[in-house]
Amino acid sequence: MLNEKGSLAELSRRKALQAIGLSAAILGGAGLVAGCGGSSSTNEIGNRGTSDIDILNFLLNFEYLLAEFYTYSTTGQGIEQFGIGVSGVGAPGQTLGGQRISFADQRGKDIASEIAADERSNVRLLRNTLGAKAIARPTINLAAQGVGFLGEPGYLGLARAFEDVIVSAYGELLRLLIDKELVRLATGMIAAEAMHTGNIRYQIALRGIDTSSVDGRDILPPPSGRDYFSLDPNGLSAMRTTREVLNILYDSTSGRGGFFPNGFNGAIVM
Repeated sequence: MLNEKGSLAELSRRKALQAIGLSAAILGGAGLVAGCGGSSSTNEIGNRGTSDIDILNFLLNFEYLLAEFYTYSTTGQGIEQFGIGVSGVGAPGQTLGGQRISFADQRGKDIASEIAADERSNVRLLRNTLGAKAIARPTINLAAQGVGFLGEPGYLGLARAFEDVIVSAYGELLRLLIDKELVRLATGMIAAEAMHTGNIRYQIALRGIDTSSVDGRDILPPPSGRDYFSLDPNGLSAMRTTREVLNILYDSTSGRGGFFPNGFNGAIVM
């Protein structure tokens, strides 16, 4: 993964995309990769055509959430303090409720810091890929559930829930992307999130931290569950529809609330 030391910030959008392997032939002049703006797929998301731009912006909401969560947990600061832009299309918001936590050992802190850097890189990557069509960071309430910043057990419990849910969302959405180079980009991102959640689940099991289910599909790690990995009997990751994911993150079926008090930004909000 591109490192944190200004690699994307210092590159032009064209060079940034080339740096991750997207060929110059498909680079759009003013916006996203050529063809994505007008392409759409018919799928179950609102029973309508959904473009690649819509899907990447939906994922960008997730990445804002993860980047803010891990960055506050490890530094007590938000992503803007690391030079990451948060403006864009839709209603701009701020991040509420984040705090720095105290880690039990240096290894746990190093892991959290590395994940935080990964998530900030993912935000930069999506924003550079989307260009002027990138959504603004919506309002995020990291303290929506009253957990996550009361110590390392709460942090790990919330991180596990975030990662497992978001991996399941990526799995459902990847098949809807039309542009194959964007599939390549998003596949790399879901692989990164899968590595994150595998590590976090192991830390939870190793330390004997109790966790709670977020819905009927949730597979808890030990000691609350039996499985170290969130996989079904076929050895496949769980998948959730956008509606199921948003019900969890909104903590309701009303279309907003929870970790996103004003809802997601972008075309996919259901």
